[in-house]
Amino acid sequence: MFRLELMVLLTLALVGCGEPVDLVLPSSAEIEAHYLYEGSLGAEVKGNVAVVTVGQSARQLRRGGTLWAKVGPYIFLFSEETQQLLNDYPNLAAVRVITMVGESEVANVLLSRDALSDIQWRRALNIAGRARVNGTRRVTLLQDLVRWGEDHAEEYNYNPRYMRSK
Repeated sequence: MFRLELMVLLTLALVGCGEPVDLVLPSSAEIEAHYLYEGSLGAEVKGNVAVVTVGQSARQLRRGGTLWAKVGPYIFLFSEETQQLLNDYPNLAAVRVITMVGESEVANVLLSRDALSDIQWRRALNIAGRARVNGTRRVTLLQDLVRWGEDHAEEYNYNPRYMRSK
C-alpha cells in the first residue's frame, strides 16, 4: 500500500514540475500593439477575452452598404495579428472585434481560440488577404469573407441600422 501511495505522490510531483504555463493576459496596450491600423483602434480585456474596437468610416458604409458593415470585424479577426495575439497569450480564450462609426456600434464578432485549426487559419488568412487586396474591385471576395466568418465565429451581431439594403 505504501508503494502505491508513494508512486501516486511521485507522479503528482512530476506533473507539477512540467513547464510553467504563462497565464498572463495582455494589457490594452499590448493588444493594440499587435494591430497595425491607421484609424481609430482601442483595446481592453474583459474576463479572458481581448476586445478590439475599431473605427469604421461612415463614408465607407454609405458607399458599401450592408456588406461593408458586415465585413469590418472579419478583416481584423482573420489576420496574422489576431493569430499572433492568441499564440502569444495562451490564457486568452477569444478575441472580439467591434466596429464603430462614431459612438454607434456597427458589428460585433467573437472568435474563440479553438474555432480554427491550423489549416483553417491558413484558409482564413488567405480569404481575408484576398478581400483586403481586391475586395473593392471584386465584391464577391468580401462576401466570401463574411460567409467564412459567419461559419466560423462563435457569435456575430450586426446593428440593424446598418443592415438596410441599398
